[in-house]
Amino acid sequence: MSDTLSSDSAKRLLPWLVAVAFFMESLDTTILNTAVPTIAEALGVVPLNMKAALTSYMLSLAVFIPVSGWIADRFGTRTVFTCAIGIFTLGSFLCGVSVDMPMLIGARILQGCGGALMMPVGRITMVRTFPKTELVRAMSFVAVPGLIGPLLGPLAGGLIVGYLHWRMIFFVNLPMGLAGMFLVLRNMPDYRAERSDPLDLVGLALFGSGIALLSYVLEIFGEHSLSLRSMGFLLGLSALLLFAYWRHNQNEEHPLLKLALFRVRTFRTAVAGSYATRLGIGGMPFLLPLLYQIGLGYTPVQSGLLIMPQPLAAMGLKILMPKILNRFGYRQVLIVNTAAMGLVIMAFMSVAPGTPAAVIVAMGFVLGFISSMQYTSMNTLVFADLSDDEASAGSSIASTAQQMSMSFGVAVSSLLAALFLGGNRSPSAAGMISGIHWTFLTMGLMTIPSSLIFWQLKAGDGSNISRHQA
Repeated sequence: MSDTLSSDSAKRLLPWLVAVAFFMESLDTTILNTAVPTIAEALGVVPLNMKAALTSYMLSLAVFIPVSGWIADRFGTRTVFTCAIGIFTLGSFLCGVSVDMPMLIGARILQGCGGALMMPVGRITMVRTFPKTELVRAMSFVAVPGLIGPLLGPLAGGLIVGYLHWRMIFFVNLPMGLAGMFLVLRNMPDYRAERSDPLDLVGLALFGSGIALLSYVLEIFGEHSLSLRSMGFLLGLSALLLFAYWRHNQNEEHPLLKLALFRVRTFRTAVAGSYATRLGIGGMPFLLPLLYQIGLGYTPVQSGLLIMPQPLAAMGLKILMPKILNRFGYRQVLIVNTAAMGLVIMAFMSVAPGTPAAVIVAMGFVLGFISSMQYTSMNTLVFADLSDDEASAGSSIASTAQQMSMSFGVAVSSLLAALFLGGNRSPSAAGMISGIHWTFLTMGLMTIPSSLIFWQLKAGDGSNISRHQA
């Protein structure tokens, strides 16, 4: 691997550079979540159908992330990261000028293409720059500035929607994107492989089409736009494409996703556990604004203020994360924390008219602490037993699984809410509250059993990462 910056310089500057990109992504998502009801009204769609604007972005990430490692190895982390920010910024501009849902969805897909390169390439660069004994601390440092996006996003979204125009939600990315490109070009280390393997185009076609089709079926399920027979056919075709990819992967010398890494116990557990837990909690950022604004009648600004405690708590926990992992170990932390996450999701069923704002804020703090603990633990455990040569492939798989689960989490939560609403596309405030409450219960019950995945970890797993961190 080549690097044009010194090791000390890379360690000093890299976390800030990666944080710029993570900030853009996190701010964009959280601002949009708060503005869902307003944008839905402006574009003439019901709020639940706005999930397409969320899932299309995350699905685009899942489809294109697998090639991020190959692109970074082939063209260099600095060039790819710069282009990724540029594509994301262009997509933001097109989102801001969208006049209908199809145009917005198309622009979000373009945004996802840029985001698909930003997250994994940034993670790859971090792994190659920092030794494993410094990785948790470095990743936690990156996450703190990155969490400023979720901290500011809900309130910024509410203020923009309330006092400006919803299109400004996307235009705020433009100056940040231009500044980010400038800083990355000047300061980011440039890692690239001495020899680049050929790109698995067949694998990309099979995997991408299979995942896209599966997400589409989840998207339209329950909307009666297709018959059950048609949806069953599409679901079967998706399964066939993914099975074909699995068979292709077995015989491909340079596969798109190196599934052989799943033989590594810590990697397998971290990826599988991340996927399962995000299916449950992935829909919370979509559901909470609907509950607060449509169900409880809060303004977008008030809704944003109620969501702010989550990232604020997550930022606070980052300081304690190395000590907690060093004291209790990955196995114990993930088993207990996953079960607690499910219970907290179900606890939001208690939020109803008359619930004091202080109680909602306290619940948001708890959700933020637990989510941050879960994500950082799983994201670092992925690399515990991977070699430096496997880091790129491992990051691609982990990032792909993460985005797939988040996309499916939003789709599943929206589907559950639609089912519990009984097909009512314009429910009353009481009906929206009831439907979302039952959705919280189901999502929580889905999350708690996923803690069993982490039982296959051993007490010392991940100690090469967590030790020396405290």
